Amino acid sequence: MAMAFKMATEGMRVKQECLSSFMEMKWKRVSRYVVYKIDEKTREVMVDKVGRPGEGYDGLAASLPNDDCRYAVFDFDFVSVDNCPKRKMFFITWSPTASRIRSKILYATSKQGLRRLLDGIHYEVQATDPTEMGFDVIKERAN
Repeated sequence: MAMAFKMATEGMRVKQECLSSFMEMKWKRVSRYVVYKIDEKTREVMVDKVGRPGEGYDGLAASLPNDDCRYAVFDFDFVSVDNCPKRKMFFITWSPTASRIRSKILYATSKQGLRRLLDGIHYEVQATDPTEMGFDVIKERAN
């Protein structure tokens, strides 16, 4: 347990691909979401999956494992009540109940390192089961 705490408090390095994939999503709109994972062996945050432009929120939800933690950024386009097209970026921390304690600690303590690099995030959502990050929750937070 002491080693897990030591690794968690030191944080993780963030690979350049994490920032690159986020910037491409933000500026070039080549993807709808990016899922990030922590490789415990190399102690780095890396890209796990990039969603194609045509994929929606269901694709993001399906790409999150039931037994391990992940970070994700979702690019949400919608029409406001004023009938104006809008866009909001969501940072999602996925920490399911079935994941290991060590994994939960690593993700919780390393979140700010990645989050600081991703400029332009509007909202954060933390979820332990799919109902906490459902599409209705995203729509409600965006309005």
